Amino acid sequence: MARILVFTRFARFAHWTQALLVIALMVTGFEINGAFSLLGYERAAEWHDVLAWSLMGLWALAIIWSLITGDWKQYLPTTRKLMAMVRYYTYGIFHADVPHPYRRTAQARHNPLQRLAYMLFHALITPTLWATGLLYMFYNDWPKVGLDVLTLSGVALVHTAAAFAMLLFFIIHVYLAFTGTPVTAFLKAMITGYEDI
Repeated sequence: MARILVFTRFARFAHWTQALLVIALMVTGFEINGAFSLLGYERAAEWHDVLAWSLMGLWALAIIWSLITGDWKQYLPTTRKLMAMVRYYTYGIFHADVPHPYRRTAQARHNPLQRLAYMLFHALITPTLWATGLLYMFYNDWPKVGLDVLTLSGVALVHTAAAFAMLLFFIIHVYLAFTGTPVTAFLKAMITGYEDI
């Protein structure tokens, strides 16, 4: 058995900071939408804005880091072993005698399905959240830049739909984090950075 570094310090910092910010954004966002009352509407809206700017800053930093280090290659979609991963997640994961078809390395952390999921996340969910969130924040400036053809309710609906997509991604992400052998293996790797191969 070999122990390899899979997640760098920055990758772990960005991952866990993003997780905390996303959870806080979901809590404040659902409160803004009236799902419950914890902080009160105004305070939840204020915190939501601060958290959103913080997450956008983290994303910008992560993008720059990824471009400089070449880590962006980790997210390029591939069809190699794609069907093996589909079979594993639809059948093999429920049968202990079926081995995981993908072995993670420092150069290829994500399996083909993860790469597709992250591509969807980075190409569709986050840009939609950014665009609609910024439109929402700067609603009073719409007439100055010719955006008064939009409706606030339409922008809010798209933002909320993207937030539900983020919530679904988050739930699946957490579920799959506990599908290793042993159950906490993937979580341990994301905390320590090392995985036992």
